Amino acid sequence: MKTIKWGIIGCGDVAEIKSGPAFQKVENSELIAVMRRNAAKAKDFAERHQVPFWYNSVDALLENPEINAVYIATPPSTHLEIVKKCLKSKKFIYLEKPITLNFYEAEELNEIVTNNDKVVVAHYRRKLPVFLKVKALIKENRIGDIRFVDIQILQSKENNIITKTDDNWRLKPEISGGGYFHDIAPHQIDLMYYYFGEIKNAKGFSTSTLNNNVDDIVNGIIEFKNGIQFRGIWNFNTSDNEVKDECKIYGENGTITFSFYGDKITLTTNYDAKVFHFTNPIHVQQPMIESTVNYFLGKASNPCDIEKGVTVMRILETFTT
Repeated sequence: MKTIKWGIIGCGDVAEIKSGPAFQKVENSELIAVMRRNAAKAKDFAERHQVPFWYNSVDALLENPEINAVYIATPPSTHLEIVKKCLKSKKFIYLEKPITLNFYEAEELNEIVTNNDKVVVAHYRRKLPVFLKVKALIKENRIGDIRFVDIQILQSKENNIITKTDDNWRLKPEISGGGYFHDIAPHQIDLMYYYFGEIKNAKGFSTSTLNNNVDDIVNGIIEFKNGIQFRGIWNFNTSDNEVKDECKIYGENGTITFSFYGDKITLTTNYDAKVFHFTNPIHVQQPMIESTVNYFLGKASNPCDIEKGVTVMRILETFTT
């Protein structure tokens, strides 16, 4: 195999800019098919992005013999069933987060994925320059031994950091698994796991202030096996003047501060402060897709395996139940 030929299942809002075009720009990668239940929208996406094949069913796409890899970008409630079909069809899989509707399904998914299957979780921030720099600063011991990490995601209910859809399925737990927390927190929790390693203990609690059966305030704490402590708060019903998106890593000699939706890092030590600026790619998933293609071609290791996605699902459930 010299080229990964992709089919996208769920060519909706996420695939439009964040990910879809990247499959055509990465070396040894081609986007040859898309699928959406709404045939007119599938056809429209294919025509605008010069994709040769379009379908309105998963089965029809998987029957295309040219496709050897699939990007699953549908809502979480459909992931487990689609992954099963893709594995049966011997396709490589790039799977959107959260990987399933809940932790129970995540455990089932982990059981059916074998060592011979190639499945990558789309925790794409692992490959963006700004977050790689944070990892480098940690590895270089720039703030000494790390003691504590604090995340604050405070957004109004009309926030603009989460992609909106006509039916706003992200606020329907039977489709999304929860509310906005379940949509964006996987990226933040995964980065903490990426930076600080295995988790020893975790606990949390949550509530719905809008009385809509969706948790809009979530608090969680984690103790990592290396002794680092973590605290996170997500509030999706805050006032406009209290909006915040910040992660601060506290070390014995300073702090590393960054935003999950920004383009800079502030390194503050006992001696001075330095700001690092970055330019994110237009298609933010492109670096992760490049790593995924290389893994599928046998040129690199898995950039984010299914077990890491399961760990994130476990923490989501711990924080909200």
